[in-house]
Amino acid sequence: MASRLLIASLLAFAFCLLAESCYGTVLFSSLQRTLVVTASPKDGQVLRAGEDKITVTWGMNQSFPVGTDEAYKKVKVQLCYAPISQKDRGWRKTKDDLSKDKTCQFDIVARAYDSNQPSFDWTIERDVPTATYFVRAYAYNSDGQQVAFGQSTDGQKKTNLFDIQGISGRHASLDIAAGCFSAFSVLSLFGFFLVEKRKAKVSQKS
Repeated sequence: MASRLLIASLLAFAFCLLAESCYGTVLFSSLQRTLVVTASPKDGQVLRAGEDKITVTWGMNQSFPVGTDEAYKKVKVQLCYAPISQKDRGWRKTKDDLSKDKTCQFDIVARAYDSNQPSFDWTIERDVPTATYFVRAYAYNSDGQQVAFGQSTDGQKKTNLFDIQGISGRHASLDIAAGCFSAFSVLSLFGFFLVEKRKAKVSQKS
């Protein structure tokens, strides 16, 4: 009886793995680079989170046969970490299984697919950390699975990279408030010292 349960469990596990491989897992290595993606920052340019904008443009690479994009229903454009900003950072690690990939963590825009090279102006969000980046776009089919991609850098992710300077934990307003509080503390301490000194003089006279 126990052996039958074990065999049944193994078969169920194997079926789940097969179902995932057939329907759930999309490998980046299986996707064609059919989209042309450009981003406005120049190679090496430094941008500021919360202030600067990035203009992204995407569309079908016209060198592919007509109908290649027939299954494309939606495009999602994302900001992605360059390899130099992934080193020794497991939470940014690139994996072939896109459900586990951590390369692209910031959504720029998601729209219905349009082959006529639409563009979008994106203000860099305040929570984007300091790092080196590029832009990538994924095309999705009607099942919500990635079926193609394009990116603003080359295949090795070494060209057309740009830097974003994140917002530090301290802001000017906080520094001003801290300075005012420090000054108030010093004045309060000085005032307390004068009051105590006067009390001591009154005590001595009496």
